[in-house]
Amino acid sequence: MSGTDGTWSGSGPAGGPHAGPARPGGLLDVLGVATFVLDDRGRIVFWSPQAEALLGYPAEEALGRYGARLLVPEEHYHLVLRLFAELMADERGSWEGTFPALHKDGGVRLLEFRNMRLLDDGGDAYALSLATDQPTLRRVERDLALSVRLVEQSPIGLAIMDTDLRYVAVNPALERISGIPADAHLGRRVRDILPFLHSDSAERAMRRVLETGEPVLDKYTIGRMPTDQHEERAWSVSLHRLEDAGGRVLGLATSVVDVTDRHRAGLEAERARHRLAVVADASVRIGTTLDLAQTARELADVAVPELADVAAVDVLDAVLAGRRSTPAPDGPAVFRALALGVGHPTDAARAADPPGESARYGADRLVTRCVRTGRPVLVARTTDADLARIARGPDSAGLLARAGVHSYLAVPLIARGEVLGALDLKRARNPLPFDEEDVALACELAARAAVCIDNARWYERQRDTALTLQRSLLPQHPPHLYGLDVASRYQPAEAVSEVGGDWFDTLPLSRDRTALIVGDVMGSGINAATTMGRLRTATQTLAELDLDPAELLRHLDRITTGIDNYIATCVYALYDPHSGACCVANAGHLPPAVVRHGRRPELLDLPTGAPLGVGGTVFRSVTVELAPGDRLVLYTDGLVERRDEDIDVRLQALLAVLEGEDRPLEETCDRLLDHLRGRDEQDDHDDAALLVARVR
Repeated sequence: MSGTDGTWSGSGPAGGPHAGPARPGGLLDVLGVATFVLDDRGRIVFWSPQAEALLGYPAEEALGRYGARLLVPEEHYHLVLRLFAELMADERGSWEGTFPALHKDGGVRLLEFRNMRLLDDGGDAYALSLATDQPTLRRVERDLALSVRLVEQSPIGLAIMDTDLRYVAVNPALERISGIPADAHLGRRVRDILPFLHSDSAERAMRRVLETGEPVLDKYTIGRMPTDQHEERAWSVSLHRLEDAGGRVLGLATSVVDVTDRHRAGLEAERARHRLAVVADASVRIGTTLDLAQTARELADVAVPELADVAAVDVLDAVLAGRRSTPAPDGPAVFRALALGVGHPTDAARAADPPGESARYGADRLVTRCVRTGRPVLVARTTDADLARIARGPDSAGLLARAGVHSYLAVPLIARGEVLGALDLKRARNPLPFDEEDVALACELAARAAVCIDNARWYERQRDTALTLQRSLLPQHPPHLYGLDVASRYQPAEAVSEVGGDWFDTLPLSRDRTALIVGDVMGSGINAATTMGRLRTATQTLAELDLDPAELLRHLDRITTGIDNYIATCVYALYDPHSGACCVANAGHLPPAVVRHGRRPELLDLPTGAPLGVGGTVFRSVTVELAPGDRLVLYTDGLVERRDEDIDVRLQALLAVLEGEDRPLEETCDRLLDHLRGRDEQDDHDDAALLVARVR
């Protein structure tokens, strides 16, 4: 309609009003619709350029002439006059159909007509004729029908969107793909229909295509439809801009192809490659030490999150105690939890047994069935009844349900034909259920880890035996000593699976004297502990003979030489409270430290001597004076040695810890261990013995 400012107003593509002329659609240009008007006597009073193009007569030749005489073949003349009369006599008259018309070149054109009666403001009647070439019209109709059929029957999901990105057409294939009826799409945006498929980024991409005209081809999109939230699907989406023959932007065309099968095939191939990588990684990461708990943690760390969201490694309590491991057919199983791996914070972790604790599982529990039969137990889709047979109790089953645990797998840990325990796996965040391929991978990991766990188990038993022997050979409580207060510590190695041969001793002797001894048998294990016990017994016997420290070490050297393949270091101090003298001899050992009242700590300057067991060594004794309040510190190399630092640096660190205010002896021992041994594995690769004495 005409605006008051002389411009044209109309509707934009999205239906909103705007100023300025609206560009016409290209379909009218293709059809070439001709328009002309006849008065009530049948004379042509209006003639459009399209009429000239269609019929060949310019306006000056057509205007004022009778239309029937100009355009109608002779044989149809009376029929046209009758139809014209009927049209003009009927106030609502109209006529449409196909009719031959004369062209200026003398030929006949078959035209499609639409005729209707018009009235002007004076009440005069006119006839409006709209005509187009019938073959052209039929071709357009066929093209349109073909397009409609192709769209409706295409297996590819197709949608047309206007420039406001609202759906205006959706084909049946897209209905099937989305699970949403076409009517529910129309007039709505992507975010309204598919809010779960990253719709904001999708609309940004659509807007870029509309603005630039650059299409988006084969864009992968992955998600879950509202009709099936359990199954992940994949689609290939393409976008291109729609324009008419004149270049006017009509909207956007979207094509969607369901490529879920191809996506799943790619996932399966990737999973196969990943499984091989996990097995290779497990070969490197599992069994790095002979520590039982560490080996179990390594297995749990490999299983999470590659295989499960939650992984627990549990060993039968009977296995750790060295008893028959297989539970009775109708009896419970008692497990010791060794490790728990969790891929993300979840209530399922609270449902698991804390590492280090024991738990009894009844005969109806799935993990009990796993260790009793020695076969994997797979529950691809768990129910509430399944969770009750997985958890240790009703509360734990409720936690598993809240965590969304939907799939469960337990595989036995079997080494040398014996079932040691189980690897317990659960999935919650991972949407895929466990399948047979997961069972094969879990069994492979469990088999590799079980051998390492079994080795660690036997090594720990040997270590515990050696440690028990070692502790039984060491003095449990210092005896009452004249003129001395004594505190001691023994700390076994933690970074290896065997104890060493370190020892200390305090011996009350005649005339109120006290012998202070610290020694270290080189080697580890039960044999080293046994050798240590023999040397300690020999030292106690020789000390009763009232020998000079150097002479005692010579006798001890001969005894050690008779013990095959063993040598030892030792420092022997003999303190006399009546004279305040302390006579010290050293056999290849680190020098004792002395802390005198009001002075900085220092190392005693002693002849080092050769270790015991070398044979033929001359030892020398050195006498030092100890005043009341002075402290003497004897220790083994396990207290100060570190692989990454020079021994002189470590000895200065020892003196630095001893410096400062005079502390109780027990506190002094703890400070030395805390500061020099620390909590790093490289700080405690060897066992350590410590003996601190203060003169009263």
